[in-house]
Amino acid sequence: MPDTSEPMAERTATPGAEGDDQITISTTSPAEGQVVIEVGGEVDMLTSPQLRRVALDQLAGGAELVVLGLDGVTFLGTSGLAVLIEVREAAHVAGVELRLACTQRRVLRPLAIAGLVPLFDIHDTLELALART
Repeated sequence: MPDTSEPMAERTATPGAEGDDQITISTTSPAEGQVVIEVGGEVDMLTSPQLRRVALDQLAGGAELVVLGLDGVTFLGTSGLAVLIEVREAAHVAGVELRLACTQRRVLRPLAIAGLVPLFDIHDTLELALART
């Protein structure tokens, strides 16, 4: 099913001097009250502040549901895990439902090792994560 949603905002961080600290973050609103934040690249100590900023901005923007699409993530470090926990807590405080869409081992394994899987509502696809429950 093609994505017909209009981008609300798109932010892309460029690679640093080493060229390996790249993250891409795009934000769309597929329906009223819903926000999808798709993340690609590495989420580590250099890039996780960008994800944190975008996610917290969206939580403050009045959405009822925020979905983090993480299948494009190529590396999830401990600072990325910390951002996910912080965003989860902020969503709870704001009364916003937070869901993750991801099937990639490189994301799910760090979550499992850290014992964080039970804290998140994880779905296989963005469509399933956006479905009303």
